[in-house]
Amino acid sequence: MVTRQEFKKALTELGVEKGMTLEVHTSLSGFGELEGGALTVIDTLKELVTEEGSIFMPALRLSKELELTDADKELGITVKIKILEPDAERTAMGIVADTFRKLPDTYTGSDTISTSGWGKHGKEALTGGLDYAIHNGGKALLFGVDIYKLTAMHYVEEITPEDICKQFEPNEEINWIYPPEEWFIEAGHPPVKAWYKIQAMAYEKGLIKETYIGGCKVMFFDIWSVVSLYENELKNDPYGLWGMR
Repeated sequence: MVTRQEFKKALTELGVEKGMTLEVHTSLSGFGELEGGALTVIDTLKELVTEEGSIFMPALRLSKELELTDADKELGITVKIKILEPDAERTAMGIVADTFRKLPDTYTGSDTISTSGWGKHGKEALTGGLDYAIHNGGKALLFGVDIYKLTAMHYVEEITPEDICKQFEPNEEINWIYPPEEWFIEAGHPPVKAWYKIQAMAYEKGLIKETYIGGCKVMFFDIWSVVSLYENELKNDPYGLWGMR
């Protein structure tokens, strides 16, 4: 078991400190067993950054990916996710994020794609999502997950060429079977997992600090330093980034 004290000590050594703004993504199972579970993660982060800092976590009202039927596959569906009700107890964001969003001192948006925030600038979650964290020196803290959980990456994707996006949008038939207001559907995948290219670039540039807490791999880095790599690739070589040329 990872104790509360071991957890706090590891975060302090990693560089989590008073006044810091964090975007946090957690797979609690990555620790094996953590004393106090989800609340240990939340309470320790609050203790370290204090109310002079801010903590943001994802609050997307989405289920985990659901198993595809043979009919789904024939339609070309590759991802099927249910949009959940506003009062959903559990989501695909994990128990830490789900616990965080329900705490009385947390601000959480009401849209399907929302963010939860706490601390000095936590209320920014209601109007700007992760904008404050991205553009004001925020740090990403990933427990047991990798860059594919970093919500901030989506914030630069509006510059993705339209023809790339359209290749993987569901068609009218799919939307009729799975109404967009109830489902999140993808139809196809790019040949390359582009975000792993960005993660590899970030490691090569020494932008990501890494440690282990018990058996849980932890990644810690400046959000914009990594997200800007993605933005640059999208501007200069989006087709190469996604393996589409």
